[in-house]
Amino acid sequence: MGMVQNIDPLFILQPIIVIAFSVGIVLYWRRKHPFGLAVLGFSLLAYAGAIIAKLLFQYATVPLILPLSAPDWVLGLYLGLQTVVFEVGGAFLVARYAVARKLIDQQDAEAYGLSLAMWENAGLLGVVSLANLLFYVAILSNAGPVAESLYTTLSKTQPGLFYGPLQVAPLIAWGTIERVSSLLAHFSWGYLCVMAAYLHKKEYLMLALPMGMIDFLVPFAGLFTVPIFECIIFVISVICLIVSLEVTKSKKTSRKRRT
Repeated sequence: MGMVQNIDPLFILQPIIVIAFSVGIVLYWRRKHPFGLAVLGFSLLAYAGAIIAKLLFQYATVPLILPLSAPDWVLGLYLGLQTVVFEVGGAFLVARYAVARKLIDQQDAEAYGLSLAMWENAGLLGVVSLANLLFYVAILSNAGPVAESLYTTLSKTQPGLFYGPLQVAPLIAWGTIERVSSLLAHFSWGYLCVMAAYLHKKEYLMLALPMGMIDFLVPFAGLFTVPIFECIIFVISVICLIVSLEVTKSKKTSRKRRT
């Protein structure tokens, strides 16, 4: 029976950190600027709808693209345009529907953007990642053929899971920064989508849509070191945030506390 190594427990920290700050920011914002549960519901509808649409689109198109050995820029467009159409476009359509029925309004713009980010980071990636890691740890903790088979598979497909603490810590740090970038990007386009729907300003939507092209860079990740790539993504996300807040600054009305 071969030697089976378990995953470093530090890896479990990252999804916990991501879940905590993603949910924590939404709870903090709701405490400071109360918003209805409709915001959470519609943001979930927008995000879940986008992910389902992406999966269906990829299921139909990936078999056509893979044989072409497409260059990175084509794959980048393939991924980026999906985010533009399904995530940003979908967020706007859901926001417009909710605004038209007076279920959310201008004061919910920030909460809508933060909620989109929460469903991405805490929901899809945080919870799923944590569940997977806990499953791996549980299986690898018990000697036997199942543990050996899983270890063999993971050591080939995800060798980083078996790094030591000194190697794991930087990965956790950069992975967390990646999720912060995701939060900033989702907030920016979600915020602009509500403002566009409420104020009937198409230019806000035109600014939000290109923000989805941040996924264009995904195929190019291998050209950079992890720190450089994550810094590039973070800077772009901060620019998205600054743009979204600056262009709407004169349009924000005074906020009244709601119960």
